Amino acid sequence: MTRDENIKVLKENCKNKNLFKHMLATEAVMAGLAERLGEDTESWAMAGLMHDLDYDETFDEPDRHGLLSAEMLAGMGFSDEIIHAVKAHNDHVPRESQMDRALYASDPVTGLIVASALMHPDKKLAGLDVDFVMRRFGEKRFAAGASREQIQACSEMGLTLEDFIGVALASMQGISDDLGL
Repeated sequence: MTRDENIKVLKENCKNKNLFKHMLATEAVMAGLAERLGEDTESWAMAGLMHDLDYDETFDEPDRHGLLSAEMLAGMGFSDEIIHAVKAHNDHVPRESQMDRALYASDPVTGLIVASALMHPDKKLAGLDVDFVMRRFGEKRFAAGASREQIQACSEMGLTLEDFIGVALASMQGISDDLGL
């Protein structure tokens, strides 16, 4: 399926515009990481884009989140690698590949970066730098839903926290218009 076809599927299954923006942000971060790590940018981006496909349906059943997405993606012909990463991002299976590790860490970092932008004086991603986001990272009550432990799993990819946040921030800044930030 093409990206446009995948976007159509997402819009049919995701009614929350902020969740949709989160999936776009995760797509961008995954593409940036793939480029940085010499991986397949297209497949990594698709894993990021589609990882929360089932979120609206499984909102009240977090134990099913990711598993239903995996079933849906299998039916759409997605690769086993992407399906495994989607399951791994919610701890249903062990993180085995770089894609698994990247999606696991990328999912919450997008929330941290969006929250950082929203508290910045200009409310834009363009005004952020790694130091600003790192200071917010250190504030445990700030963006409390963005698991610091999960973000720090970037070390499993061989990246420092600063490098990971730098890639994620630059990737999201590249689609700031799509994110409304």
